[in-house]
Formats: sequence, C-alpha cells, structure tokens
Amino acid sequence: MESATSEEIVWRKSSFSGPTGECVEVARIPGGGALVRDSKAPDEAVLRFSEGEWRAFVAGMLNGEFH
Repeated sequence: MESATSEEIVWRKSSFSGPTGECVEVARIPGGGALVRDSKAPDEAVLRFSEGEWRAFVAGMLNGEFH
C-alpha cells in the first residue's frame, strides 16, 4: 500500500466536539482506510485502519454497538 503524503491528509473533527479541544480527529487515506489521532497530541501516535476495519467501526457506531 502506498503511503499518503501530508498534503493528501485532511484531518477532521466531529461537529459535536466541544470548545475544549479534547476529541479525536479522523483523516481518510487516499485509496481507502482511515487515520485517527488525539487532537490534544497531534504529533504523537496515529492509529491506521484498513478500509474494512473502518467500515466495520462506522457500522458498529451507527448501530449503537458502543453505547
């Protein structure tokens, strides 16, 4: 899998994030998958998920599996 350059990565925060800045940020990877990081520590660890893993997570979220 090719790695994305920093110019191709666009980080997004949820519109539900509060003003404290304590949330996660998500970036879609060109070609599929997603990156996730802590908005308070953007230069630290980044989690990488394949397209299948990301779709499973989003489906679980939408189905209320994490409540």
